Amino acid sequence: MREFIVEADGGSRGNPGPAGYGAVVSDAATGETLRETAEYLGVATNNVAEYRGLLAGLRAAHALDPDATVHVRMDSKLVIEQMSGRWKIKHPDMKPLAAQAARVFPPGRVTYEWMPRAENKHADRLANEAMDAGARGERWSEAESTAELDKAAGGAAGASEAFGVEAAEASELPGVDAEVSEVPGVEAEVSEVPGVEAEVSEVPGVEAEASEVPGVADDAARADTRAAKAVAAPGWAPADMGAPATFVLLRHGETPLTPQKRFSGSGGTDPSLSDVGREQAERAAAMLARRGTVQAVVSSPLARTRETAGIVAARLGLDVSIDDGLRETDFGAWEGLTFAEVRERHPDDLNAWLASPDAEPTGGGESFAATAVRLAATRDKLVAAHAGRTVLLVTHVTPIKTLVRLALGAPPESLFRMELSAASLSVVAYYADGNASVRLLNDTSHLR
Repeated sequence: MREFIVEADGGSRGNPGPAGYGAVVSDAATGETLRETAEYLGVATNNVAEYRGLLAGLRAAHALDPDATVHVRMDSKLVIEQMSGRWKIKHPDMKPLAAQAARVFPPGRVTYEWMPRAENKHADRLANEAMDAGARGERWSEAESTAELDKAAGGAAGASEAFGVEAAEASELPGVDAEVSEVPGVEAEVSEVPGVEAEVSEVPGVEAEASEVPGVADDAARADTRAAKAVAAPGWAPADMGAPATFVLLRHGETPLTPQKRFSGSGGTDPSLSDVGREQAERAAAMLARRGTVQAVVSSPLARTRETAGIVAARLGLDVSIDDGLRETDFGAWEGLTFAEVRERHPDDLNAWLASPDAEPTGGGESFAATAVRLAATRDKLVAAHAGRTVLLVTHVTPIKTLVRLALGAPPESLFRMELSAASLSVVAYYADGNASVRLLNDTSHLR
């Protein structure tokens, strides 16, 4: 029978704060590293991150050989003592994770040992790599685990409306071979996008209670089911995780540049709302007032978002806070130009920009990779500051689509598949264990 050593660690920069875990599986006889795994969790506590690291390490060992025995070594006294059965598990966040970890291997096949932190360098390094990658809007990958992660590449690749351009036509996107409904700038209704408006109860298997699962009858198994939802199905957190931080994402109303389909970022002129845009903001305000759930309003510093936020906040009786992290991408020398004009004047720069999220617009604009770094850090800060609250974030196309993409764990090209109209509403919820749930995308029903 094979024997594995699992070393795991987790950390949180703020506790709770941006968190991640790392785990390594090695052969007990030879010391050879067989598997590394790590993940950025979003905002979570140290203890949650450590338990998630343990669970990931056990699962990695099980995937290598389900008949093996495992010796777990961690520098978390809490996890080691609780999993060894010597300390009671009282915290509601820990119980389901511990129950899930205990069921990866049959009883008696896993032993636990505490070790000093200085001896847990491998797993600690992986956890920090995952947190660093998460701060850039990236996912940790095993291929990068031995290299310096010095390229901020969490942004999106592509052009047009996906990144703050005011609704460029599909015909202006070189090399894009997509259906009309998939191209940013096409006015597809939310109801036409499969699955966007589905309630949680419509997602097969997500909301099933433990009592509905064949053969599940005891409390321990119910805890296991809840943990499986939290760990294996990110975004659908169990009830005992508490209320999430919910971000209602409002894109600003139209400006004079919007119908002209021009780049409108943070590096050029700062247009105010048009009359149409102000009417859109009023309609959004009326709908949010009827809903009555928003507890705070945070806005990008740009004029069009501050004006939109002011209209909504006045209706809600709230003040507006400004966060520079919510500003739109800086499009450099392209600000105020149409896509066709940029293609004519700066073809080489445009091609490079389309090919890589690290490329900057002409004149030292902001790359989409840099935008994603900024948005990931802003997200983590706001989630930590507003745990359990519903907050309206008034911002722009690129920030909203980036937040949605990161919540889904989707690749950069997914931004080509998201329509985002002026004054539209989207919603993302962030749970205490680091999971996220996209609840709404591009709702414009209040504008009709």
